Amino acid sequence: MQKYIVEARQLLALAIPVILAQIAQTSMGFVDTVMAGGYSATDMAAVAIGTSIWLPAILFGHGLLMALTPTVAQLNGSGRRERIAHQIRQGFWLAGIVSALIMIVLWNAGYIIHAMKNIDPQLADKAVGYLRALLWGVPGYLFFQVARNQCEGLAKTKPGMVMGFIGLLVNIPVNYIFIYGHLGMPELGGVGCGVATAAVYWVMFFSMISYVKKSRSMRDLKLPKGFIKPDWKVMYRLTQLGLPIALALFFEVTLFAVVALLVAPLGIIDVAGHQIALNFSSLMFVLPMSLSAAVTIRVGFRLGQGSTLDAQTAAWTGICVGMCMAMLTAIFTVVMREHIALLYNSNPEVVALAAHLMLLAAVYQLSDSVQVIGSGVLRGYKDTRSIFFITFIAYWVLGLPSGYILALTDWVVEPMGPAGFWIGFIIGLTSAAVMMMLRMRWLQRQPSITILQRAAR
Repeated sequence: MQKYIVEARQLLALAIPVILAQIAQTSMGFVDTVMAGGYSATDMAAVAIGTSIWLPAILFGHGLLMALTPTVAQLNGSGRRERIAHQIRQGFWLAGIVSALIMIVLWNAGYIIHAMKNIDPQLADKAVGYLRALLWGVPGYLFFQVARNQCEGLAKTKPGMVMGFIGLLVNIPVNYIFIYGHLGMPELGGVGCGVATAAVYWVMFFSMISYVKKSRSMRDLKLPKGFIKPDWKVMYRLTQLGLPIALALFFEVTLFAVVALLVAPLGIIDVAGHQIALNFSSLMFVLPMSLSAAVTIRVGFRLGQGSTLDAQTAAWTGICVGMCMAMLTAIFTVVMREHIALLYNSNPEVVALAAHLMLLAAVYQLSDSVQVIGSGVLRGYKDTRSIFFITFIAYWVLGLPSGYILALTDWVVEPMGPAGFWIGFIIGLTSAAVMMMLRMRWLQRQPSITILQRAAR
């Protein structure tokens, strides 16, 4: 029992800075929406449309680079720190290549926006302008993630938190300058949010790089100066590990985007109630997601040390801590659901629907926590391909079709509206949690030599 308590403390020490970093990053999006809304409703809508295209694209790149964390953790645990610098340099090459691809996609996103039905031409132009300003921040964001993954792989989660808050503090005045046109800058409205956010990502990257260079604990991770060419073998291995994570993230983000599009024709009340419940549940999701990152670090480090039993302890401790957290957030959601809905909107119908959907959100918080921490465990074991298959089956084969049937058809019951989609979320997330646990148990039952060989690849 004592070893589980010690492990839980170490996990929380790693997870709390990640939670705060996520809060800072979420707050940046909130600040953009509020400040663009202060300029005009059209600019706020343009930022919202642009963000719905930006998120799947940038999270794909983000997911691809997440392969670095277990790789660095495993090398650190096995005492092969001299190999970490080369992996990180190749991570920067990979980030550069992916940045170019994402920037091309975002530059041409205007075709998607203008193809939307009944969209106001002025709104479409502003959304395109926002994305074309924001895309210059793509390399800054992904290079920042490489440096952050290096720190987190070495169990240093505080730098990411500090840089997140630096980004938030810089974001507010820079937004103000570019939205309203101060200090000789042009008045850009919502497009100014894109300019500001792109600038902030570069500030965060340079701040993180200067920390890494000056950090005493990372002085031994320096590469010889001069040009280091791409190592295609290392990049291929990182892509092999990271691509399933990237696709899993992409499936998750696009699932919620597709549901939002399917809810849209149901009317303003349904859209508002759904959006409130979704926004609040995404805030609660920060806790298990951060714990998942900490579990990846601990499992990767323990496997690097050659101890499959300690890796197992880290995995089960993470699941148990996550379930305890989920029970607390679920109780909070149930008790406070009407008060929370009132913070967003005062319309009684909207509040009633949002409160009802939050009850369903409370139900899936436990399975959501288990599935996301389970995926963190599998990343630690470098078993990322299974994450891809599990999330695809759970979200797109089980969750979305069952939600669609319950929400919009009378095949099983009378059409349930948004609540049907939320029951679909419960079905999808619960099946994902069950499959993650089964895969984890199967992995842990393999011979130790097999597990360690997989982790050392």
